[in-house]
Amino acid sequence: MKKLITIACLVLVCLVVLILFYLNANVTIDIGESTKFSKEEVQTAVNCVIENFEKNFQGCDLKKLWYDEEKSNSEIASYMSFGRGSVNGVKEENVIILFSNFYVNGTGGPVSLNPHSPYNGWNWILIRDGKTGNWKIDDSGY
Repeated sequence: MKKLITIACLVLVCLVVLILFYLNANVTIDIGESTKFSKEEVQTAVNCVIENFEKNFQGCDLKKLWYDEEKSNSEIASYMSFGRGSVNGVKEENVIILFSNFYVNGTGGPVSLNPHSPYNGWNWILIRDGKTGNWKIDDSGY
């Protein structure tokens, strides 16, 4: 009986991994060029957003995730002057903003999103404690 339960659990885990792989297989990722961050730093931020999206945006399909340094810098200036960056003590060099397009399917997503709707240019504001710190999402939205 224990063997049967173990096999069933392994099959279930494999199915979940395959489903997550399939959902992300259709995501276009463009980390662009950067003079501020290495490719690895940007990729780590991308991974952080994808993990958060899978966990907190169930019922949504991530279509595109990208980094545009010029646009990011413009948004960072606003974040540092008028957003949480003006009060949380983060340094500008420890902020990155990624952008995404996603679709909320019929089962819906987070409560505040409209079912059967696209969301384009959604911002993901990530911060870290320092050059070697881990990225974490500080805010997201428009």
